Amino acid sequence: IACARALSDDMFFTTIPDIFVDPKYQGQGLGKLMMQKIIDRFSNTKIFFGSQPGNEEFFEKLGFKKDLQSYGMKND
Repeated sequence: IACARALSDDMFFTTIPDIFVDPKYQGQGLGKLMMQKIIDRFSNTKIFFGSQPGNEEFFEKLGFKKDLQSYGMKND
């Protein structure tokens, strides 16, 4: 139904190479839940990822800001 993958050094940097939800199940909060679990687990690092065109609003609603080429969140 849904999948997310995060790669991290667990100190400074986390990247999310994959997050997707089967279109039949989108809009049910699964993507948000997976992103929140990644944020909670790696809140001690800066999180980076890219976004497919058209998905930017989803990530911005979660508090991410677009940099020049990716999204990032500085967790203090």
